[in-house]
Amino acid sequence: MKTLRCGLIGDHISQTRLPAALELMCRDVGIELRFELIDTAEMQEFEFAQFVDGLRAKGWDGVTVTHPYKQAAADYAGDGMAAELYHLGASNTLVFGDRLTGFNTDYSGFLSAWKTQMENTPVGVVALAGAGGVARAIAPALVELGASEIRIFDTLAESAHDLASRIGPRATIVSPDQWPDAIRGADGLVNATPLGMGYKPGTAFAADLIGTQSWSFDAVYTPTDTQFLNDCSGAGLRILTGFDLFKHMAMRSFQAYTGVWPDPDVTLSNLTVLRPD
Repeated sequence: MKTLRCGLIGDHISQTRLPAALELMCRDVGIELRFELIDTAEMQEFEFAQFVDGLRAKGWDGVTVTHPYKQAAADYAGDGMAAELYHLGASNTLVFGDRLTGFNTDYSGFLSAWKTQMENTPVGVVALAGAGGVARAIAPALVELGASEIRIFDTLAESAHDLASRIGPRATIVSPDQWPDAIRGADGLVNATPLGMGYKPGTAFAADLIGTQSWSFDAVYTPTDTQFLNDCSGAGLRILTGFDLFKHMAMRSFQAYTGVWPDPDVTLSNLTVLRPD
């Protein structure tokens, strides 16, 4: 039996559903999964490149990467980033093999999740909170889907400027003072910050600013029903959840690792049972 040896690197990731998702897909095609969770919140010291070098030396097939290491993963991949993804500056899947390759299955997964769940919903003007690793996947995907403007707010101005430079003329950097008006005038709201995760409650979008928009997306999926999405749902917005993205991302990560594309209808249905409360 073929074996897939991989894992997940991230901070505060004990609630992840990735090992269970990969186990379901591996079982369907007769692959044995050997998965290790690498939660840096529980480590005294961690240096990304040195650690990944160690995984490669141990014969791992690859590793999935989440917050806050996606930009470090792209730097590690270097010229090994898949050509169509090089401009993103973020990777969430490193496949080792004979040649190191960096993928961004957040990007491809978001495109697929949007087309599956949101159908013909116009993207329009987007207010985007966060300019880190996941934003580097979501923002370009939204541009590809037809966003007319992406208004970027991040507490680190350097991150916002870097993301805007990658998006191009449809990006606008928003100051803290401009953020409320940016939200009110948007068609869609996107949370690409850790706010809402189990260890970091809160929201980047004040509830009294939500209601004039048409749709929202939260990259957080543990829990799925974040304060932000609950506020949006209560105000009548159409919702795309982080778990919707997770399912599509997981399928594409599995394909990157194994070269096998799982049956979408069967797999999406099977993965639904993993939805966090």
